Amino acid sequence: MGPAEAVAILGAGAAAGAVNAVVGSGSLITFPTLLAFGYPPVVANVSNNVGLVPGNVSGSVGYRRELAGQRPRLIRLGVVAAAGSAGGAAALLLLPSSSFQVIVPVLILIACLLVLVQPWLSRRIVARRSRRATSADPGAGAADSGGRTSKLPAAGREPLSPVLGAGVFASAAYGGYFGAAQGVLVIGLLGTFLDETMQRVNGAKNVLVAVVNGVAAVIYVIFAHVAWLVVLLIAVGSTVGGALGARFGRRLPPLALRIFVVLIGVVSAVKLLFF
Repeated sequence: MGPAEAVAILGAGAAAGAVNAVVGSGSLITFPTLLAFGYPPVVANVSNNVGLVPGNVSGSVGYRRELAGQRPRLIRLGVVAAAGSAGGAAALLLLPSSSFQVIVPVLILIACLLVLVQPWLSRRIVARRSRRATSADPGAGAADSGGRTSKLPAAGREPLSPVLGAGVFASAAYGGYFGAAQGVLVIGLLGTFLDETMQRVNGAKNVLVAVVNGVAAVIYVIFAHVAWLVVLLIAVGSTVGGALGARFGRRLPPLALRIFVVLIGVVSAVKLLFF
């Protein structure tokens, strides 16, 4: 690996860490970068997953204020996410690599679509929650100056919905197998089933994605071929990017960010399909 390649992978890791903290589709940056430098698709996917884990953790730490009171909920959902991730990682290792090259372009294009529709999905979630809160009690769920609701002490202790649990399991299996834009799926699920602000939902999303990628990374390290220099570069970059994304991500122009991510994803899908 030459210096220019190392700098490019480091920069891609930083960008992916920041995007993961804010949107949840950072693999659409790092995975195509590794493909461009000639890494086999499965090796690129495995190394990318392992390298992004520190960025997932730093992004979660950056949202620690929004995570207050959510521990009981995240423990329950985290167990479900860990099981789904293990299943997805096992599928990646057990299925032929040729299957991955056929399946992943489709998953990338789906991920690009999810990135594009996330603003619409978020608006629908917020509008639905606002209508529900107004009909129940005009003063319910009002946020304080820190963005937390008056119901915060009881947050996270609601029974786990079977539908939400099944959705988290399925999204985690997807994340264990490939994972681009899994954060968008998780935001949609949590935003639909939980009575929380979008920022608290995003904080919970970061934790669950960290669990999914962490479990898959352990399995990959034990059973798969990992390009460790790539992992190191992405880990360093994503850790810095995740912290910066959690702190400054809300200031980024969202439309420009989404267009950038989608363009990279489409180019990656085309490369896998036709080259």
